[in-house]
Amino acid sequence: MRTEDRQLPQLVMRRASLSDLPELLMPAGFRLRQYEPGDAPAWEALVEKAFGWKRDFQERIASRAYFRPERVLFICNGDVPAATACAWEEPAWEESCGYLHMVGVNPDYSGRGLGYAVSLAALRRMREDGKRQAVLETDDFRLAAIKTYFKLGFQPDAKEEAVRERWRRVGLQLNMRFMEEG
Repeated sequence: MRTEDRQLPQLVMRRASLSDLPELLMPAGFRLRQYEPGDAPAWEALVEKAFGWKRDFQERIASRAYFRPERVLFICNGDVPAATACAWEEPAWEESCGYLHMVGVNPDYSGRGLGYAVSLAALRRMREDGKRQAVLETDDFRLAAIKTYFKLGFQPDAKEEAVRERWRRVGLQLNMRFMEEG
């Protein structure tokens, strides 16, 4: 499904606590690093490969009050960024809540656990920044990402019945049971 076909509002997932995060084990041959000056074009290229979107790093990330280089993470194969995630904050969520933002993996590296690793690194960064819980927003059709978020301890956050129904459909596609009646 194309990004333009997504349903709004996006699906919300929450991780109730950041106190019990697992150890971060980097996939063999890859290394974790934070944003460095000059990385904007690499971030933009990675986001375009991962999502099919053109996004300007300065506009979307660097110009935000919450931006700090250590909050924009990359997993690299040598010097080449293969995955990214932001340990972010959004005013819509409570102050103690981090926001997992812009998790993207170059499709050439899919299936290697990079989405899990970079997301976990971002969650650990949030905890270092004093956040106690985390939230993210995703799309119904990002099934591989949703499976990864479940592995990381996120759960659906759906108060409206229409959103609960969307989660039920996602559950059927993933062969997982959640958002059941009763």
